[in-house]
Amino acid sequence: MAPRILLARHGQTAWSLAGQHTGRTDVPLLDEGRRGAKLLGERLHRPPFAGLTGAEVRTSPLVRARETCELAGFGDRATPWDALLEWDYGAYEGMTPDEIQAVSPGWLIWRDGVPDGETVAAMTARADEIVAWARSADRDVLVFAHGHILRALGARWLGLPLDFAARIRLAPTSLSILGWAYGDPAIDSWNDRGHMG
Repeated sequence: MAPRILLARHGQTAWSLAGQHTGRTDVPLLDEGRRGAKLLGERLHRPPFAGLTGAEVRTSPLVRARETCELAGFGDRATPWDALLEWDYGAYEGMTPDEIQAVSPGWLIWRDGVPDGETVAAMTARADEIVAWARSADRDVLVFAHGHILRALGARWLGLPLDFAARIRLAPTSLSILGWAYGDPAIDSWNDRGHMG
């Protein structure tokens, strides 16, 4: 079986609810985020996933991703990995899109990167490292991480430039699956929140 990569975005936080760019700031989950993480875990432990017993699990070391992983029932199997950290938003950390547009009209992270933060090239390289790892063995992988790094993985899994990620949104506590179609990388499902009820 060709490997798949299952992407779990962390649950809701106060900053994600407010639309603030949350990179390396260690913001905890809200109660809604904890509930969503438990529902995601219940889904992943039922068929057709059945606990993903053969999958390798990794998580961003930030608390919002780690706690989502733990509440979903994968904490004891997960390895923290810095490659899964969110985009380093540098000078724009904690700002909303409107606040950023006020100081930098026309700014698009997927094209421009961020001042004093991570460049598009660095983010692309990090996403490529994760894709290479996911494809490195004949097993599925499950990762718990953040909106922008997971969207970057979607683009790079498909072999597309990073700016494609601007067109694929991800909600908190969503599940996405990247796999294969006719021998080529494909999106099996994206931004699925069916477990949220």
